[in-house]
Amino acid sequence: MSFKKLAFTMSALVVVAACSTGGGGATTAPATSAPGTSAPATGGGDEGCTVGMSWNNYQEERWAKWDEPALKAAIEAGGGTYISNDAGSSEETQISNVENLITQGADVVVILAQNTEAILPAVDAALAQDIPVIAYDRLIESPDVLYTSFDNILVGKMQAEAVLAEVSSGNFVVIKGNGDDANSDFLRDGMVQAGIPEPGENSDEITIVGESYTDNWDPAIAQTTMEQFLTDNDNDIQAALVENDGMAGGAIAALEAQGMAGTIPVSGQDGDLAALNRVALGTQTVSVWKDARELGTASGEAAIALCENGDPSAIDGTADFETPGGNTVAGILLEPIPVTQENLDVVLDAEWIDEETLCQGVDAGSVAGCP
Repeated sequence: MSFKKLAFTMSALVVVAACSTGGGGATTAPATSAPGTSAPATGGGDEGCTVGMSWNNYQEERWAKWDEPALKAAIEAGGGTYISNDAGSSEETQISNVENLITQGADVVVILAQNTEAILPAVDAALAQDIPVIAYDRLIESPDVLYTSFDNILVGKMQAEAVLAEVSSGNFVVIKGNGDDANSDFLRDGMVQAGIPEPGENSDEITIVGESYTDNWDPAIAQTTMEQFLTDNDNDIQAALVENDGMAGGAIAALEAQGMAGTIPVSGQDGDLAALNRVALGTQTVSVWKDARELGTASGEAAIALCENGDPSAIDGTADFETPGGNTVAGILLEPIPVTQENLDVVLDAEWIDEETLCQGVDAGSVAGCP
């Protein structure tokens, strides 16, 4: 399986001004409200471009706070109209939701898939009507979609590298994301690239004493999983490779209950505000930051361009991406940044988090960024 790492800048994506502005047209959901809530559109019009967004679970912190505002702003800046709905983590609901977006007049559909295989009939239905589809953040196994995400293999590699810099041998556990999400395995592949044994294997230095997928990336399930791993191994665990920040919070809660928080490295990703505070406190080793504003902007601009030309490979900034299922898709992959105690200024300077939130409970002057 071959993958191409793409360093993508927003200026590299040429957006075709395909959509006119004017009154009328569909309604758009405010960025601060739950998807499906409508308000007067600020762009679009009868001849404009309506972009429908299907969220898998809008309750996840980053979608409402970072991704959606950037996505919506980019669409409206291109003269388009944004509409959306939320599946509430239901595969069946999401299929219906995509159909509803098409019924509402979506010219392009953007899908954050709950299940990247179960959504295929809805994707095929959209493509059969010449409606382009963007697989947002999570891969959909169709050669005809545009895949926009971060380089998730690199994310996993960065997670493992940060953990290995602290502990390079001993008993390790791996808490993966949803088994139906291709990103879970991409992250695990990246860990292998950094030197973590393949699933089901061990090395001379590292023994994987627990490894599990986590339904819906649920922090509560991750906490229960970590508790079980600790029980099964009499707390003899030296590192926890956890695939996102929400689950890292659950794993760290389990460690706290055993008086072990901060004594073993724990990974995460997404740059959740609580996770960045844990990095500053020293209970989480790394949060690989994926600036979701960049992904939202890139995807919104791409959606506007697809209204003019529905061929994903014609979008500037794309490159071929070979999927685990043997498909070749046009992909836009952005580069993440690992955030540790040594470079907390990166998220401060980007105004992703403020100093008060980052440094809550941190001894003044103990880490960079918390004077």
